[in-house]
Amino acid sequence: MMNTDNVAAKIRALAKEKNAVILAHNYQLGEVQDIADFVGDSLELSQKAAASGAKIIVFCGVHFMAETAAIIAPGSRVLLPDAHAGCPMADMITVAGLRRMKEQLPGRPVVCYVNSTAEVKAESDICCTSANAVKVVESIPNPEVIFVPDQYLGYYVQQQTDKRIHFWPGYCPTHARILPEHILELKAEHPNAKAMVHPECRPEVAAVADAVLSTGGMIRYAKNPAYNEFIVGTEMGIIHRLRKENPGKKFYPVSEQAVCPNMKLITLEKVLYTLETEQPEVKVPESVAEKARLAIERMLELKG
Repeated sequence: MMNTDNVAAKIRALAKEKNAVILAHNYQLGEVQDIADFVGDSLELSQKAAASGAKIIVFCGVHFMAETAAIIAPGSRVLLPDAHAGCPMADMITVAGLRRMKEQLPGRPVVCYVNSTAEVKAESDICCTSANAVKVVESIPNPEVIFVPDQYLGYYVQQQTDKRIHFWPGYCPTHARILPEHILELKAEHPNAKAMVHPECRPEVAAVADAVLSTGGMIRYAKNPAYNEFIVGTEMGIIHRLRKENPGKKFYPVSEQAVCPNMKLITLEKVLYTLETEQPEVKVPESVAEKARLAIERMLELKG
């Protein structure tokens, strides 16, 4: 069995040989983040996929992310190193359910969080990520919008805008396990630490945090020279990058239960196997991709 360094070296050589780019989400295993060409949040990875021009995109994340890459980079083959890496939140909404909601609330544009299937995106007017959800909702002229599928991100957006938002009752099980007492206990232990939490957290968790940020926002916030200690209220995979990029600073995971099992399915060995076999490939039927692409591109066109 090859050691980690040997596997990583083989991955890099094969990626170069095959004109492949490796994208990894901030929640991936540290060893996977370390071999990626780019590590980021959903918005950053979407932008990189759209601009990559690579023959092959190896997406180290979950299925909806690979689907998004396949939709906006149709000239690339998109590979997902573990076909079972799904998203429970994305599974909480169906096309039929969204259509019923649209019938009950006619004329309201649908803002779709990227943590959703391609089919749901295709039924939506515009996509958003946790990094740009407020901006996306604010960009819509209508006074009311439908927001799917994350009710907690929707509630967070509701606090930042005058729009009336109709929520779908979905949520991220990993972030839902984070409770306000976890934040408060760590604040008592580390009074100088800044608590940063993800907007997928419950509203009562966001209420006791110092900052509510996407994972990309957390990476930037941690670089602030005024702060040296942080309570991190999101999936624990981000701790690897935070510590790597901020030596000397301290990061306290808010809960040992804040682990997404799907994000941890991808390993170095699976990345290597995927590059060798060019499987499993993620494809989206063009009839679905065409509609979903419009919603994603509307999001990507929002600047600033």
